[in-house]
Amino acid sequence: MKITLVKKILADGSPCKKCADVLEKLESGGYMTSIDEILIADERDENSAGMLLADKYQVNRAPFFVVERPDQEAVIYTVYLKFVRDILEQETSASEEATEILANNPDLDFL
Repeated sequence: MKITLVKKILADGSPCKKCADVLEKLESGGYMTSIDEILIADERDENSAGMLLADKYQVNRAPFFVVERPDQEAVIYTVYLKFVRDILEQETSASEEATEILANNPDLDFL
């Protein structure tokens, strides 16, 4: 299995805050050894490796993870906690996952 993390550099050259937060969580959780490759999606360069991968998989948010297994289609994760639960086999609570999904999707609201 190959895991690629794509993080973003904003158009003004600053790093993506959410990406930095996810990197910090990966490091503090001891998960960085599971990440095989880190690519940069630089908004100033549509041909940067991360932008090309985002275009290939039609992903419009960062950070995101691409999980590739032999003889299977790649699976894309845009929610960190779901990635941890599904791929790194760590338990996260449903409320933590729901909170992150809501934070990533401001158009959603509690019912």
